[in-house]
Amino acid sequence: MASTASYDEIADWYESEFLNRPRAVTGDGHPLSLDVLLSDLLGEGSGTCLEIGCGTGIHADRLRALGWTPIGVDLSGGMLHYARERLPVAQADAGHLPVRDGFLPAAIAVMVHTDMPRYPEVLREAVRVLRPGGVFVHIGVHPCFCGGFAARGHREAVVIRPGYLDGRWTKASWTDKGVRDKVGATHWPLPELLHAFLDAGLTLDRFAESGAPTPAVLAIKGTKPR
Repeated sequence: MASTASYDEIADWYESEFLNRPRAVTGDGHPLSLDVLLSDLLGEGSGTCLEIGCGTGIHADRLRALGWTPIGVDLSGGMLHYARERLPVAQADAGHLPVRDGFLPAAIAVMVHTDMPRYPEVLREAVRVLRPGGVFVHIGVHPCFCGGFAARGHREAVVIRPGYLDGRWTKASWTDKGVRDKVGATHWPLPELLHAFLDAGLTLDRFAESGAPTPAVLAIKGTKPR
C-alpha cells in the first residue's frame, strides 16, 4: 500500500490547505467535490459503510446524509489524527482489513487507488468483507486522462504523452500544488483496472465520469454476487 510516511508528512498541509482550496470542478481530484458521485452510485442505505483509505475522513458527513454509518481504515496515522474527529477509524493496511468475512453491506474507496500498488488485493479484501449483495463504490482519478502521461495544465485540453500503457509508479504531475507530486501515484490502464474488479468477483453495475471539459474522475459501482 502507500507509504505511511508519505501521507504522514503531508497530513497537516492536506487538512489545512489542500482541502480548503476552492475548486470549481474535480479536475485536480479534490475530494470535497465528489459528493454527487457518492450519492448517485452508493445511494441511500442503512448499516455500516467502510471507507477504505479514508484519509482525514471528509466523506463521513455525506455517508451519514445518505443514511449510512461510516467507519474508516487508513494506513497513515497522520491522516487518521484528523479523521478521528469525523468517524470511527482503525489504522490498518487496506490489503488486510480488520473486518470479518461477509460483515458489511457497503464499502467505498475514494481517490485512493493510485496510492495502492496492490489495488487488486484491496478489491479482493473488499469483496471478502462485503455480505452477499453488498455494494462497493470506487471513485478514482480517470486512468485515461490523469497520470504522469497527461498534461492537464491547459484549461480546455489534455495533452496525452507516451506512457499510458506503462502502468508504473511516478511522481510526475501537471501541477506542483496537488498531492501526486508529493506522494506519487501508481497508474492502472483502464483494462487492467476493470479486470481487477472482475477478478475480485464483483459484478459491475454502473459507471460514471466527472470533470470538465475532459473527465478527471472515473467511478465504478460493483456488487458482490448473492
